[in-house]
Amino acid sequence: MSHVPGTASANGGLERLLHEAKLDVPRRPLAAVSRAGLIDASMRSGRRVVSVTAPAGYGKSTLLAEWAHRDARPVAWVSLDSWDDDPLSLLVVLASAFSTLDDGPRGLVEDMIGAGPSVLGRAAPRLAAVVASIGEPFLLVLDDLHVLRAPACHDVLGLVIDAVPPGSQVVIASRTEQPQLPRLRAEARTVEIGALDLALDVAGAEQIFATSQVPASTEVLRAVTERTEGWPVGIYLASLIARHDSDGAAMVSGADPYVADYLQREAYLRLPAETRRFLRRTAVLEHLSAPLCDAMLGGHDAKRMLRRFEASSLFLIPLDRHRDWFRYHALFREFLLGELMTAEPDLSDTLRLRAADWYEAHGLPSRAVEVLLPTPHRDRCIRLVTRIVMSLFQSGRLSTVDRWLAALGAEAVAGYPPLAVLAGYIAGYQGHAAEAERWGAVVEHASFEGESGDGAASFASARAMYRATRCPDGPEQMLADAQLAIEAEPPLSVWRDSALALGGEAALLVGDVAAATDHYRSAVAAADDVGNADTLALSEGRLAQLAMDAGNWEDARLRVEHAMREIAAHRMDDYPTSAPAFAAAARLAVHDGDLATARRELTRGMRVRVFCTYAFPTLAVRTRLNVARTSWALGDNVAVRHLLREIDDVMLHRPHLGVLGEEVLKFRRDFEAGPTGTTSDGRTSPLSPAELRLLPYLQTYLTIREIAERLFISRNTASTEIGSIYRKLGVSSRGDAVRQAIARGLLGA
Repeated sequence: MSHVPGTASANGGLERLLHEAKLDVPRRPLAAVSRAGLIDASMRSGRRVVSVTAPAGYGKSTLLAEWAHRDARPVAWVSLDSWDDDPLSLLVVLASAFSTLDDGPRGLVEDMIGAGPSVLGRAAPRLAAVVASIGEPFLLVLDDLHVLRAPACHDVLGLVIDAVPPGSQVVIASRTEQPQLPRLRAEARTVEIGALDLALDVAGAEQIFATSQVPASTEVLRAVTERTEGWPVGIYLASLIARHDSDGAAMVSGADPYVADYLQREAYLRLPAETRRFLRRTAVLEHLSAPLCDAMLGGHDAKRMLRRFEASSLFLIPLDRHRDWFRYHALFREFLLGELMTAEPDLSDTLRLRAADWYEAHGLPSRAVEVLLPTPHRDRCIRLVTRIVMSLFQSGRLSTVDRWLAALGAEAVAGYPPLAVLAGYIAGYQGHAAEAERWGAVVEHASFEGESGDGAASFASARAMYRATRCPDGPEQMLADAQLAIEAEPPLSVWRDSALALGGEAALLVGDVAAATDHYRSAVAAADDVGNADTLALSEGRLAQLAMDAGNWEDARLRVEHAMREIAAHRMDDYPTSAPAFAAAARLAVHDGDLATARRELTRGMRVRVFCTYAFPTLAVRTRLNVARTSWALGDNVAVRHLLREIDDVMLHRPHLGVLGEEVLKFRRDFEAGPTGTTSDGRTSPLSPAELRLLPYLQTYLTIREIAERLFISRNTASTEIGSIYRKLGVSSRGDAVRQAIARGLLGA
């Protein structure tokens, strides 16, 4: 169960401004050389993807800006940054861009948020389907695609690109060749624009010098063009140098392997000392604003400095139409960071710490973490991550969470036990039971005093709840752990609902239905108070089952409806804690004679069971048992056998589950004593959890080897699982498997 002691961004206005800035089409720099010929030829090609690939300084962003202003089609623009290097963050910003179109879809961004562990299986297909249905041709522009390093980002992006309808185009700018490009090239679906296409000739150099108001002879222009090999930023830097020294431009040596550093240093050294100091110190920031720079530098004139440098240089780029936020040209920022490490090597970490203070004070703790990660301020970073990591996880940004934990390192996480508890929960929610167990061992042997920042009353309470969730020592210990936490967590604690729900789980294991009912009801109220929808869904699902056991069908109906509203509102279909509600909804539908709804809810339960493992054994076993009971009522005996085998696998790790184990044994005996023919509707065995994990990758163009690498399994295992998926779905190709999976509700929204 996930809990949020603080929000990922309390300052929604500032975060929203930064988000919306990514969607603004930049103005075209006055000094830019027109790329109309390249743009028009690419538009006429009719190919859906145009890839602009070149090193920094070749005018990729400038070309994209000119194209966006030149194209008559509606434009969906995205300026990517490191915050988007997470598949869900990427889908959110893409959905936001499409929502800016005149006939753009409504509610699409909300459909992306909270997608849970299966972004590729649910959110990405939803966005792709909407993109494919957009009627009016559009232009999608993706700038700085090279910042996306997570393979999962390219997996979801591939689905969106493939969905772009005829008449529309995607233009991508990147410093390096992107993973999609070889396939698109082989299929003749892309126009490629490279560094040679973007290199300037003498006429282009003349235009840049003229815009910079620097007179130059044809001989000088020819020399500059040759020595920079037509590199646009190199020619621009040469014009800046020539503004101060008429011979400087002609002396540029293209043979120098460090020509970029040379040119930038020559231009940089001609600036006033005050400006140089401001530039190199603020280069630690990916995004700049005057208040942030003033806070970091302890000054009051950042706005003046930014405005002055923006007016005189191409290297400061406004991010929003109000010109409140900026970024440095990537190449120039790299140079400035080098200058900072040369001139003031001990200052970088202090500057980052001040920037983190500002971000945190302004309700942007996630950005504070990003600023702190490269610094030695590890304790500060760990405490900040502890405070916000579950809220970030709740919003579906799993890649970001995993990246943070990896950057901190397992040793550092283990060294701060409250964060180790949260790392265990995160592993459990993703269905990584062995990893959750490893963190459990760390937590068991840890000690911690003081306030942890995770919202729990104490580390002892947090540890007791995590142990109760895993139930490694049987019902009595689970009951004691839950009771310890219930007594420790005060009203309005963000963990109290979890303690109460675990108390309900433990009470059921010892057969105390009345106590379980009281705990679950209290958990629902507590979850409502603090907004923990996942605990609410689990508790209402349990209460609905107990009500149906007692014949109180109308009470069960109210419970199911409440849980389903929360699941829908928070997009929690892939959260393991939603499984009890799906199982209860299926049973209720059977009682109502609504078999179509029953099968749909069973499918949802079967789909989410991927994440129900022995990391939360009471949830894993009871979910499968309840789904098996309803499947048997519908005559799906093959599914029942499959689920019973999975229960056996869970109970190999957790054999001591009290009354729940007895319930499983009784059901198994009843089932084996009854008719056990084939399913009434002719279905084969359901997809296993491992096959459901692999299924979304069949939508991509990844090879079997690449799919195996994504899932950390062998190629042979991946091949075997794909063959099993084909057999169970009755298909013989990836495309047919995807279509059949969507039809059955195993993929997509």
